[in-house]
Amino acid sequence: MTVFSSKPTLTGDLVVLRPVTEDDVPALLPFFEDAEVARLTGSHRIFTEAELRDWYGSRGGTDDRLDLAVVERATGRVVGEAVLNEWDPGNESCAFRIAFVPDAVGRGLGTEATRLIVGHAFEALGLYRVWLEVYAFNPRARRAYEKAGFTAEGVLRGALLWEGQRVDATVMSVLAPEWAPRP
Repeated sequence: MTVFSSKPTLTGDLVVLRPVTEDDVPALLPFFEDAEVARLTGSHRIFTEAELRDWYGSRGGTDDRLDLAVVERATGRVVGEAVLNEWDPGNESCAFRIAFVPDAVGRGLGTEATRLIVGHAFEALGLYRVWLEVYAFNPRARRAYEKAGFTAEGVLRGALLWEGQRVDATVMSVLAPEWAPRP
């Protein structure tokens, strides 16, 4: 059994994070179909609904990552996903990523979802480091990550080729000793 074998439900004031399923695909499709979301996440691939159903349908059986649907409490609507992946057990670390459907941004849902899943990584799973990459053309996300406690570590120069332009990615992390739940 690994740290990601258990698929928890995490509850905040604004959102509930729960295991993602293939039934969530219709709600998540807008972020896979949105050109701006693709740009901000650096996603070059276009997925079919069938591929997404297969992927999300398999998440409950994985033990090397944690994929959670972000559900807005006020509406009960699935508005995004929060993921811990690239688990490195020898170094007690993992990567984090989060994505939202376009109409769910700017309301504090991502900040709370980030705090819930990163808190889970440290407090329940005993991890030491959670890291992420954010592209230079996504300053709003970088501010949100800083607000959640992440610190810039360095820059991966020219990490993304987007529409003929090279874009830097900033590596950010938060360490367990630095973590304190924020209001």
